[in-house]
Amino acid sequence: MKLPCRAYIDIETTGFNPYSDELTVVGICLERGRDREVVQLYDGTLSRKSILNAVRHADILYSYNGARFDLPFIKISIGADLTQETEHRDLMHHCWRRDLWGGQKAVECQLGISRETAGIDGADAVDLWRDYKNNGNNRALRTLLKYNAEDVTNLAFIRRKLGVR
Repeated sequence: MKLPCRAYIDIETTGFNPYSDELTVVGICLERGRDREVVQLYDGTLSRKSILNAVRHADILYSYNGARFDLPFIKISIGADLTQETEHRDLMHHCWRRDLWGGQKAVECQLGISRETAGIDGADAVDLWRDYKNNGNNRALRTLLKYNAEDVTNLAFIRRKLGVR
């Protein structure tokens, strides 16, 4: 029996407006059984084709607030409508049904999920990206990618803790 392939997605941007702000990083954690692979697309690797290729084998896509933010931002920015490619479940709504409120990091705290990048938030992610782009600071890029990788891998922990299929 073939195990389902679950994909978890989170993006980093320079702001909230997909018409004027930049999509900087798309992180995708692919999970099949106990095997996990994190794919991160940015700079020259970030394209409509590369995102569609990354999720092509996914049976289901999970996000946190992705229905309102991540997926529309991706669609407007680079023309990839991931809802046409695979079923999508927004874990934020499952959290609300269990009285777990706030952003993903707040929910992680409520569920006892830790992260190495604790204290970094979306505003810091913008600063890290700008430091990388403007100053060539590869350490800033590595920190940003680590932050994004924790975002997507922790979505898998949230899904399991909530018992979402």
